[in-house]
Amino acid sequence: MDVFKRFMKASRMRVIPVMLMPVALGALGAYVWDGVFDIWLLLLTLIGSGAAHLFSNMINDLWDYKNGTDEAAKNTADAIGTNSGYLTNGVWSMRTFAAVTWGLFAVAAASGIALALLSGIWAFVFGAMGGLIAYFYVAPPIRFGYRGKGYSEIAILLAFGVLPVLGSYYVQTSTFDYRAILLSLPIGLLTTLILFNHHFLHWQADRAAGKRTLVVVWGERRALQFSRLLLGLAALSLVGAALAGALPAYALVGLITAIPLYLTYGRLQDQNSSRAYLPLMGASVRAANRCGSVLIVCLIIQGLIQ
Repeated sequence: MDVFKRFMKASRMRVIPVMLMPVALGALGAYVWDGVFDIWLLLLTLIGSGAAHLFSNMINDLWDYKNGTDEAAKNTADAIGTNSGYLTNGVWSMRTFAAVTWGLFAVAAASGIALALLSGIWAFVFGAMGGLIAYFYVAPPIRFGYRGKGYSEIAILLAFGVLPVLGSYYVQTSTFDYRAILLSLPIGLLTTLILFNHHFLHWQADRAAGKRTLVVVWGERRALQFSRLLLGLAALSLVGAALAGALPAYALVGLITAIPLYLTYGRLQDQNSSRAYLPLMGASVRAANRCGSVLIVCLIIQGLIQ
């Protein structure tokens, strides 16, 4: 049990719902729109995507540690570190950390190959695209997260929205449907918002380490404006998905989950201490989890009553 607890902390498993919910949404879309649902394919997709997400968390820690970003966060007084601390505090050696990281990659790759054999080659393509995004988010030479031009936000929207929803739908049906893309946008944008808002916790350390996030490039005031914009886009995408038939009309109740997050912005100034952003991060995570849960329940209800 102690070993598993250590693994949970090292991989930051507590945030895994942001990957599993889009996968569930894609499979439920196949159930509602096409009357197709294979529980075993869904379980295999959840295992593969979950392992890929945990690999993403750990490979980010590994490269941030190598690039000096985590050490800068540790040594910057106002910064709040968001890594596991296993490398910066010497809990695990880099060799152990890397072995677990690539073990997760192996599980994800094996799941992708199995799904490709069962459902079609595009299942592997979607997984491979997600894996490349996960690796090059902080790894050279691309390093999405270090460029400060919006590449990382686009990458997150794809990796935690479009790819898992569309990929999960494809696994179930071996076909594509534009509604899966519409279905992916609310949860994808909310997850992008989580990743964007977490940069506020340590943006000074990122700047010192040469990590040019949009918060570093724009500054707090403009970055907060963009954060609000992302929340608005997530709400609009939910309305659009309902209007287009990707979601039932009663799924609009999911908009309520954004209210506590919206109110959190009112308690922030143009410039804030890093600790002042902790409520924003917590509200962002809760909004994504609650909205995703509401959409899942609504699709289940729609599938049962239609």
